Amino acid sequence: MLKSYLLKQGIEAGCDEAGRGCLAGPVYAAAVILPRHFKHSLLNDSKQLTEKQRLTLKEVIEKEAMSWAVAKVLPKTIDKINILRASFRAMHLAIDRLKIVPDRLLIDGNRFVPYKKLEYHTLIKGDAHYLSIAAASILAKTHRDAYMLRAHKNHPHYGWIRNKGYPTQEHREALQLHGPCECHRRSFRLLPFPVQGDLFGS
Repeated sequence: MLKSYLLKQGIEAGCDEAGRGCLAGPVYAAAVILPRHFKHSLLNDSKQLTEKQRLTLKEVIEKEAMSWAVAKVLPKTIDKINILRASFRAMHLAIDRLKIVPDRLLIDGNRFVPYKKLEYHTLIKGDAHYLSIAAASILAKTHRDAYMLRAHKNHPHYGWIRNKGYPTQEHREALQLHGPCECHRRSFRLLPFPVQGDLFGS
């Protein structure tokens, strides 16, 4: 059973990101403040849920959260500042957009760049232990997936409707055939082996 809050007093916002390991598309982050007594039988780490379950929970979270926000950082910025900094920037942007200022932040993972002077706690596998982080993981994942489905319409040969920009064999093979597009992260190793010619503009 996931826990509602870390501490007994104050308002807590859970934060998580989605898309750090992708070759294409933005990194997304979400911040969610849930009511202290919020419960839902399905709510868990987004990676443990089906797509249908995530979409069902997305509607519940967006309706019942005290406040929630989602933000993204695009590939060009990821290439400039690196994916870790981009993930933190996306989290900061999401926290900026909350309509309620929390007393503390619960961050999934073991690192974070402080946001203003807010108290924060980094929690390894926090999305498997705290409801607000699990909720943030679901919003970040579903909003990012929706972005990649829209991007798929312009670039169907990469198979993003299935792989969402992750480095699957299908995605790698399409990169070898067609090269990268504007949605790809040029600072990432797009293929695990060198290719002939000037395919990647290097």
